[in-house]
Amino acid sequence: MGSQEVTSWQGKNVTVAGLGVSGIPAARVLNGLGAVVTVVNDGDDERSRTQAEELRSEGIGVRLGDGATLPEGTELVVTTPGWQPDKPLFAAAAAAGVEVWGDVELAWRLRGPDAAPWLAVTGTNGKTTTVRMLASILEAAGLRTAAVGNIGVSLLDVVTGEEPYDVLAVELSSYQLHWAPSLRAHSATVLNLAPDHLDWHGSMEAYAADKGRIYEGNQVACVYNVADKATEDLVREADVEEGCRAIGFTLNAPAPSQLGVVDGILVDRAFVPDRQKQAQELAEISDVQPPAPHNIANALAAAALARAYGVPATAVRDGLRAFRPDAHRIEHVADVAEVAYVDDSKATNTHAAQASLAAYESIVWIAGGLAKGATFDDLVAESAKRLRGVVLIGADRALIREALARHAPEVPVVDLDRTDTGAMSEAVRQAARLAEPGDTVLMAPACASMDMFTNYNKRGDAFADAVRELGASA
Repeated sequence: MGSQEVTSWQGKNVTVAGLGVSGIPAARVLNGLGAVVTVVNDGDDERSRTQAEELRSEGIGVRLGDGATLPEGTELVVTTPGWQPDKPLFAAAAAAGVEVWGDVELAWRLRGPDAAPWLAVTGTNGKTTTVRMLASILEAAGLRTAAVGNIGVSLLDVVTGEEPYDVLAVELSSYQLHWAPSLRAHSATVLNLAPDHLDWHGSMEAYAADKGRIYEGNQVACVYNVADKATEDLVREADVEEGCRAIGFTLNAPAPSQLGVVDGILVDRAFVPDRQKQAQELAEISDVQPPAPHNIANALAAAALARAYGVPATAVRDGLRAFRPDAHRIEHVADVAEVAYVDDSKATNTHAAQASLAAYESIVWIAGGLAKGATFDDLVAESAKRLRGVVLIGADRALIREALARHAPEVPVVDLDRTDTGAMSEAVRQAARLAEPGDTVLMAPACASMDMFTNYNKRGDAFADAVRELGASA
């Protein structure tokens, strides 16, 4: 299967595993290249049938309700990221000597000879924010770029489209990296590593190894988090191009070959002529919104990748100033009776919640939902001194309540045993009762939302509505 040779796809039998946001574009692109495409899908619901009908009308084969059997004659499997590696289809492919690629691998192989280099970002938390900050910085430098990958814009559409780019800011999940063995980024970062998706990867070691694949073959810089040694270990283990450098980012004063913070200024001691004696000012902490510690870390990682690509310091400042985070990521909703209400519904795991809690001094914390196998002792122990009170919601709230009893027994806890549509309004009212002027009511649930809400966006919207309701009655 040649990468740039379109003719090599003519008549090739390719099986695409899974419909959805990456499966459908993959099937269409391969069909357009002349491959004989069959999509297999576990589900056979109404949505799948509608999608299948559309694809069949374009000459693409679809098999619903059986994602386990390898279609006869398959020469390559292209999988969507969500399919777990232990699926029977992949065992069948291995037994038949058939390669399995992810959608990112396919995109990498389909790049043209003059394709834009990739600046790649992964990590347990902060990926989307960092990639969008990076794209904003690259745009401020006058470069044609796009934030792509795991954030809604199909990489396949970008690499096969007409529009030329100078450089791409690419978000990659651990799932995507697992199935992308030949990816070789210009520069890349692993922002942080915390237990997540272990049901998919099987172990923390396997999860870390898949994240670490992002550093393989890097050309200019492997950017790591000084505060998270596991990310530096992955850089040490990576096989990189001659001359590629390890570049750290830190919230403290940077050593040579690092970016960091000095007296409220983001500074670069990595991409300067004399890094032993010189530091380049990039931006002020106030240029980063919101200026929470973990978001400053995201900004430093984005700046490091941009600087690795040769972007001037002024573009880092201008790009960070222009950037606005997505909704439900430490979003200030309103102040009511001198209490700030902050929506961080995107904090769906303990690592994200811990970063959020670290950004405020005195907090009434709204938490709970689906724990996905998480434990809460470390999170509660590290955050206990900041907690004025806690309001618990959701299916697995007892796990957090027990951790609070062990590590913060003096903190008042309201345990809401209801999952109806009014539960969030009640949670906000109870939080307001516990809060004092100058406090922050922070919804950083540390859990997934699907026990009570369609997704974290809907949970965040419910919180914002409840805060506005509170403000109107104040």
